[in-house]
Amino acid sequence: MPGLEKVTAAVCDKAAPVADLDVVDLGSGSGQVALKLAPGARSVLAVDFSSDMLRILQDRAADQGLSNVNTQLSTLQALRLPDASVDVIVSNYALHHLRHPEKVELLGRCAKWLRPGGRIVVGDMMFGLTGDAQGRQIIAGKVRSIARRGPAGWWRIAKNAWKMLVARQECPEPMSSWESMLTGAGFEVFDSGRVVAEAAFVAGRLRPSPASA
Repeated sequence: MPGLEKVTAAVCDKAAPVADLDVVDLGSGSGQVALKLAPGARSVLAVDFSSDMLRILQDRAADQGLSNVNTQLSTLQALRLPDASVDVIVSNYALHHLRHPEKVELLGRCAKWLRPGGRIVVGDMMFGLTGDAQGRQIIAGKVRSIARRGPAGWWRIAKNAWKMLVARQECPEPMSSWESMLTGAGFEVFDSGRVVAEAAFVAGRLRPSPASA
């Protein structure tokens, strides 16, 4: 998808530089971000709940001669890493599967996993489902675009509506909410921006603890 490719490029750009740094990719999928960052990083840990996706990622890493890429099979809710063990955390089109309290809790853990001055970059669907004028415009535009595809598009609209509004399998939030969540978790937001109509990125740097400031 062109939109996904643009968001992937933005996440990689904002995560840089990663030279000689330890990187974690949350919800890595088949490695769109992890494999782009790996050539310059000291190590990349790709985390995903799908063993199939991780096998594809491992095969792609081997084909590219990347020996510094490791994988971990885990849900993001269950993931635990040692404190102060990584330098950069990235995530692309994965965290909208978490509900708001789960996002908040995960960002709190990320702050513990990062070394002083560590960075986090999140690219994802970022819009509000209710009570947000921009979110309503984004949703209306996407519905019109998909509806033009005929019956297949109508089925996709119904399926996505079920995922977001009923089953709550997808829980996008506005960019402003992401900025607030990062700030609340102990990060200073140093960059954010909309990439395509439905997706944006936010980037934060871990604030010094009061004891070390």
